[in-house]
Amino acid sequence: MTDRKPYRHRFPISIIQHALWLYHRFPLSYRDVQELLQERGIEVSHDTLHEWNIKFSPLIAEELRHRESRRGSRWHMDEVCTTVGGVRYWLWRAVDEHGVMLDVLLQRHRDTEAAKTFLARLLGEFHVPETICTDKLASYGAAIRELPALQEVHHQQVIKAARCNNLVEQSHRPTRQQERNQLGFRRLKRTQEFLNLHAWITNLHLQTRTTVLAYIRRSNQQLAFQMWREVGARVA
Repeated sequence: MTDRKPYRHRFPISIIQHALWLYHRFPLSYRDVQELLQERGIEVSHDTLHEWNIKFSPLIAEELRHRESRRGSRWHMDEVCTTVGGVRYWLWRAVDEHGVMLDVLLQRHRDTEAAKTFLARLLGEFHVPETICTDKLASYGAAIRELPALQEVHHQQVIKAARCNNLVEQSHRPTRQQERNQLGFRRLKRTQEFLNLHAWITNLHLQTRTTVLAYIRRSNQQLAFQMWREVGARVA
């Protein structure tokens, strides 16, 4: 154990960032993160970690989303069934040809309207791709035909056995690991926020092979000030 004096009253932004990075980067529980911080002489309760996650995860995810570099011209899309609070949802996911996450979205249905909603959300963030690669789900083809911006896009349908859509199918695995570690997702809003930040942190490691801490330190001072104002002099 280290003999460094623990942080009992004030928690610098770097500690909050590091705690959230640990939680979202690796399949750890709040109590796991609590123990890792205690090894470094930082005493913080798992309840405080939970509060930090609720308050600051949306802020960090939004900051990382706007600082993402331009994506590739080929989209790989897939959907997987998951349970949130005992209710079945479909987790829609899209990655580019480099395996970098484009977006994730939880929806109740797996129909054409759900596919259109997800595609419209992607088009609001990124340039129109040259190719969209999907499985044989008919909802994708119907949604692409109904969206004017995608009329000239090549739609490639593949079967799972062909392994052509492996990039997006493999990207579901970290989410499954987190779901098992948390003993299932419980609330829709919290789950969507968690998946958003989890995706952007994973992207940083895919793109730059650096930690999210170094990335956030280069972010604008306004975000850091806003986070610190929220924290204040919180006592663990």
